[in-house]
Amino acid sequence: MVTSPSPVEPASEGDMDAAADLKPLRRSSTSINNNHNSGSLARRRTKSSPVLCRSESLGREIGHAASETYLITRLAFTLLRYLGVGRRWISRLLALGLYAMLLMPGFLRVLYKYFTSSQIRRSIVYGDQPRNRLDLYLPKNIDTPKPVIVFVTGGAWIIGYKGWGSLLGFQLAERDIIVTCIDYRNFPQGTIGDMVEDVSRGISFVCNNVANYGGDPNRIYLMGQSAGAHIASCALLKHAIKESKGESVSWSASQINAYFGLSGGYNLTNLVDHFDRRGLYRSIFLSIMEGDESLQRFSPEILVEDPSARNAIPLLPHIVLFHGTEDFSIPSDSSITFVDTLKRVGARAELILYHGKTHTDLFIQDALRGGKEELFDFIVEYLHAGDAEALANDAMAPPRKRLCPEPLVKLAGLVSPF
Repeated sequence: MVTSPSPVEPASEGDMDAAADLKPLRRSSTSINNNHNSGSLARRRTKSSPVLCRSESLGREIGHAASETYLITRLAFTLLRYLGVGRRWISRLLALGLYAMLLMPGFLRVLYKYFTSSQIRRSIVYGDQPRNRLDLYLPKNIDTPKPVIVFVTGGAWIIGYKGWGSLLGFQLAERDIIVTCIDYRNFPQGTIGDMVEDVSRGISFVCNNVANYGGDPNRIYLMGQSAGAHIASCALLKHAIKESKGESVSWSASQINAYFGLSGGYNLTNLVDHFDRRGLYRSIFLSIMEGDESLQRFSPEILVEDPSARNAIPLLPHIVLFHGTEDFSIPSDSSITFVDTLKRVGARAELILYHGKTHTDLFIQDALRGGKEELFDFIVEYLHAGDAEALANDAMAPPRKRLCPEPLVKLAGLVSPF
């Protein structure tokens, strides 16, 4: 049974300031009473002075940029503190720094657009826990309800951040698709159960409110990348299980038209040793996942075969997994075995492998290259299926702009620690 979500507790004054201009697109019209006296009108004009409005808006932008910079810096130091500073991680951090420097021309262009574009509604509050915020990327024209992607970013369960999805958000918005990037508590602020809970709450907010922003509530899609793919799949499956048991829920799995998993890991028991060799040490990983005994509870590949999930399988949407064959962070076998398991239990599942692609090629390097790209084109065509006008517009759309010179992109791929 689907019930209305519980009301969110009032945000703090700082949160209210950050979200002051994040109101829905559909607003009721207001008019000024002609009988108001001139003093009242003078005060009204003073309050709406363009200079004051610009100053207040600039102040909010500077404050928001400072808070976001602080958060990213804190995430970096958190990663250092938990992964240690051994030789392996020093070399990886140096490689990461060089990787980021090479792609900096593209990153700076995306960052500038993130803070200046009128097509983004930043840090909308969706829950009462820390980091319960989401960014909303909107097409320029919302004359008709648009399809919606709920996107969950990766970050090794430690440095996930909604801003990592900004490039995808802007590029899909150019194709008349609304993208919501959900932020969630990371370790050590929370463990995997908290992350799944946050993402489920974010999905609920989108399902129940996206129509106010021009989204089509009948065309909502869920997508996750890397750790975000794992968290999103857990949220979807656990929610479907609750729904199949008749428990009260604030959104329905049937509201999700499809799930897209990009470079995700879905059986944690098979990944513990692999992550340990890669530097995400066993002790840290088990702390994130709430202990060795919880690995199976948060492994979608294992959960779908559990008898308790039998009635939940028909509720699951079409599941499409994408993976690069040269992904060393999370091997492509993770997606291969999950799709095989899903098909075996009767779920609708599909696997698309990209030969020679690494963990970041599909999500970062290829997106910075611009032009035509298989993954991006697949998603756009999938979401616009059955919409002749949208498909016609896609056929006429200019290719995505290149954001970084090709020599830098190639060098970044060679030094990438992923």
